[in-house]
Amino acid sequence: MGSVHTQTMTPGPSRTRLAFLGVCLVLIGLNLRTVFSSFAAVLNEIRAAGAIPEWAVTALTTVPATLLGVFAPLAPVLARRFGAERVLLGAMAVLTGGLLIRPVDLGTLGHLPLLLLGTALCGAAISLCNVILPTVVKRDFQHRLGLMGGLYTTAICASAALGAGFTYPIFELSGQWTTALLAWAAPAAVVALLFAPLALRAPHHRQDADHDGANVWRSPVAWQVTLFMALQAMSSFSVFAWLAPVLRDRGIDGGTAGVMVSVSILLQMLGSLVAPALAAKFRDQRGINVVLALMTGAGFALSILGPLEGIWAWISLLGLGQGALTAVALTMIMLRTEDQHTAARLSGMMQGVGYGVGSVGTLMVAQVHQMTGTFTLAGWVFLGISLVGAVFGYLAGRRRLVE
Repeated sequence: MGSVHTQTMTPGPSRTRLAFLGVCLVLIGLNLRTVFSSFAAVLNEIRAAGAIPEWAVTALTTVPATLLGVFAPLAPVLARRFGAERVLLGAMAVLTGGLLIRPVDLGTLGHLPLLLLGTALCGAAISLCNVILPTVVKRDFQHRLGLMGGLYTTAICASAALGAGFTYPIFELSGQWTTALLAWAAPAAVVALLFAPLALRAPHHRQDADHDGANVWRSPVAWQVTLFMALQAMSSFSVFAWLAPVLRDRGIDGGTAGVMVSVSILLQMLGSLVAPALAAKFRDQRGINVVLALMTGAGFALSILGPLEGIWAWISLLGLGQGALTAVALTMIMLRTEDQHTAARLSGMMQGVGYGVGSVGTLMVAQVHQMTGTFTLAGWVFLGISLVGAVFGYLAGRRRLVE
């Protein structure tokens, strides 16, 4: 009881610290998707170099998304014990380490062992950041939920755009796919160093788990939000992992494919910047959830199945829809909870289940391509996924709170 009382009486952060915290959260978001999009951007070159067997391609495109789900429930536990800021700092340190070792060649063992280990470390670190970021926003930016939600989700989309757009040019300049992957450790290290003083000095009052918010696992609202998240994650991570290979499979060269993926993700940034504030202003989010789920599914399916002459239109539709859809799904954490502790629990649940199920999407695309030699069947499957996602988007969008 005393710990809860102490938390209540703790004064809020100063305006300067709050502003710096907001900047740091955005910078952390800028590092949370490069591990996915950078690997996809030079996947053909890694294959051509014979650096990894074909089974490893499936593992390296699926494992990170799977780990996002596996480690998500651990994030609230660690945040209670050590404080949210310190867990974010630790995750950024692990992410930097994973990015550093990912392209290292072990001689006779080749690149595969550390490529797998580094990718796994990155997935675990990103999982913790994914869960904790929205709970910190809920805690410290209650008066600016739409704005901060838009900023950090836009940063996450920008992270994917940076990885997709700059990895291939770095490869062309260096001639080495290892250098192209290694480059992404630098921004992660810089952000960790910048964030370290704030995180280490952040006040922390350990909380009794019994007073840590609602039991989300028994809440129908929480399950509706979680399944909405899972279905959007199936599309989202499949796009991060496979859009560039899809475009190259359709005859588009590597440089142009990287530019097209970056343009699509830049449009994601636009969608993710606007969508949370817009969703927060609506009485409920049923309409926006349904429209965005259908836009995303149609855009991805048309990028695979539609006439090549319209490819810029298809990837633009996909970008706007997916960016806004991801942002609104994450915003549901803040809109469907009353306090930061319930928000932390819902975030862990929806990202644990959501990303765990969502990783099935990348695995499915890999298997379909291996079996058929094309991505055609995957296009039709994602149309079906978008329809189911629209149903759960409608349910999650109703104006109800997790009790």
